[in-house]
Amino acid sequence: MNEFLMEHGFINNLSILLSVVLLKIILSIFLIKEPLHLFRFFCDQLAKKVNNPNNGQNQQKIAGIVGMFTTLIPLIIIFWLFEDFIEVTWLWHAFLLYLALGSFGLTRISMKISKALMVNKTYEAKQMLQPLVLRETDKLSTLGISKTTIEMQLLQTIQQCFAVSFYFLLIGPLAALAYRLMLEMHYSWNIKKKGFSSFGKHINSLIQLLQWLPTRLFVFILLLGTIGQNFILFWRLINKHYFSLNNHIALYALSLALEKKLGGVAIYNNEKTRRVNVNDKAREPEPQDIILATKRINQVLYFSLTTIVLTVLLYGIVTIKV
Repeated sequence: MNEFLMEHGFINNLSILLSVVLLKIILSIFLIKEPLHLFRFFCDQLAKKVNNPNNGQNQQKIAGIVGMFTTLIPLIIIFWLFEDFIEVTWLWHAFLLYLALGSFGLTRISMKISKALMVNKTYEAKQMLQPLVLRETDKLSTLGISKTTIEMQLLQTIQQCFAVSFYFLLIGPLAALAYRLMLEMHYSWNIKKKGFSSFGKHINSLIQLLQWLPTRLFVFILLLGTIGQNFILFWRLINKHYFSLNNHIALYALSLALEKKLGGVAIYNNEKTRRVNVNDKAREPEPQDIILATKRINQVLYFSLTTIVLTVLLYGIVTIKV
């Protein structure tokens, strides 16, 4: 068995992933900010220097591309070269994964928001939600806060946890870190922000492309949890979003699983943005639906890790016998 573990780097990566996830879950109880918040601050300052709103759209797009590559490539090269000086390779890979993975404290925050809404502490719920989303929360009702919280947890879990783990296991720690750094650029230069529609266009497209496969894998596992309900019907309903480069398919899948409406109008920069209504004929979400959504999302993560571990163990046993 030891020979099998040593010969297959995937097993080592899986062990690192499980260990780092456990560590992040524990530390999320005590730590509020993630390590990469400093990198996002750097991206914000970089944009102030190079994103000139007086320039034409093409110039802003070029500035965004130059800013992306001049920031990302040197960092990845440094991390890649630094590995040669590390004696314990697995520890270095664990450190890179720790940087790349997002917070596992979203469940706890979502639960607090749900409980606050249930006792009519709307202002407190808004204060907890605002740092986690780009949209404005001041004018949100209880319904709006519930919907926003569900969407936030779903999308951030896919982007910061599921996709990072996907690229770590598939390619390696540098790929996972590179993806997360680009994701932070996307957050900082989000095209929904005023003045970033051109500057952040290319990083937005790249992130949508990188998230395409992990998102659809997440959605497939999520819909497996609806077997016995309307799995085949749900799968047919979301097929039209399968090849689109956006997050509609994830919102649609969760809305079907919860039998609740998601999407709709959101306020960015004091302006209403009309987004697609997902599962429009269903009822609006309520505070208790945040808890149900949290359970659905976490089930995907638990199922994914359990399936991978059992598959690897089974493969190892079969290989040894052969």
